[in-house]
Amino acid sequence: MKQLIALCTIALLLLSCNEDNDEMDTAYGSLNLVFENTVASSPLTLNTQTYANLSGEGYSVSELKYIISNIQLTKSDNTVHTIPVDRSYFVINEAGTKTALLDSIPVGDYTGINFGFGVDPTRYPIESGSVNFIPTAEEAGMLWTWSAGYKFLKFEGTYSTTVDTDDANPFTYHVGSHGANLDNYKEINLAFAKAVTASTTTTQTINFDVAKIFDSTNTMSLVAKDDIQVDPENAPKIAENVRTAFSIE
Repeated sequence: MKQLIALCTIALLLLSCNEDNDEMDTAYGSLNLVFENTVASSPLTLNTQTYANLSGEGYSVSELKYIISNIQLTKSDNTVHTIPVDRSYFVINEAGTKTALLDSIPVGDYTGINFGFGVDPTRYPIESGSVNFIPTAEEAGMLWTWSAGYKFLKFEGTYSTTVDTDDANPFTYHVGSHGANLDNYKEINLAFAKAVTASTTTTQTINFDVAKIFDSTNTMSLVAKDDIQVDPENAPKIAENVRTAFSIE
């Protein structure tokens, strides 16, 4: 009997040691996503710089904000690391924070990233409060004040009817979700090559080309319509353009 007890004790000790070794073998680092907002290949400058779209209109940007969410990282062995929901929602603000710091990333070589533009209303409806993101969005002005839903994109400024004129007309592009009636959430998949190492922070730059808000899959003319908010025809066109605006070089 004593011999049996001793054998059981040894087995438990060996199991405990193996578990401790497994925990020690799991190491983590951090990945800092830096969003660089550009117009084509030039850095975006708020208020003072005039740009041209393919419709021949001149425009100046006074505000650019957008929401990214639901981040997943793909490793070289094709396994996927999903960032927990409560740490996977960020407002990127050209006049403020343009980074998304991801902690507790298992070490390894990563080859791709998947993230959402906006908040997926089918999985995380605003009334559920499940992502605890409402206070952050509200502080950033990314909530509709009169309708349930998030603003995924807040893009404002002034424009002239042609590049050569100096008339300053305001424009507003606010694109988001509006309950179950209008869903402009998009998913973005990008390839990259980064190694996350233990107890260090790796940086990855993601480019966002503002010019593609106007000119990509769809062509958006400010003269044709300069105020797009709850718009079942034009808001989805802008959302589709935004989906193509992200890139990694």
